[in-house]
Amino acid sequence: MPLTSAQFTLSDTVATQIVPPDNMPHNVVLHNHTKSSNEYIHIGPDSSVGTANSIHIDPGQTIYINMNPGDELWAISDPDGLVVGVLDSRRAD
Repeated sequence: MPLTSAQFTLSDTVATQIVPPDNMPHNVVLHNHTKSSNEYIHIGPDSSVGTANSIHIDPGQTIYINMNPGDELWAISDPDGLVVGVLDSRRAD
C-alpha cells in the first residue's frame, strides 16, 4: 500500500484539492493543525466547497474517511491560512 503524507495551507476564498482521485479505494486521515478555538477546516467533494455547504474539522480534530475510486476531497479554511495534515493510504492492487 503506497502511503503519502502532506500538509496544505488553506485559503479562506479558494478551495484546495487535498486528496486527488484514484482508481482504487483508499483510506484518508485528516487533521486540523490549529489549536485555537473557532478555526475550522471545511471539506467537500469538489472545488465548490465553502463554509455554508460543507462539514468542518474542529481545531485539533482528526477524522478518518474511507474513499471510493474516483472520490476526491477539497478544503477551505475559516479563517485564512489554516493547515490541514493529510495521510493517504492507497491500495496497490
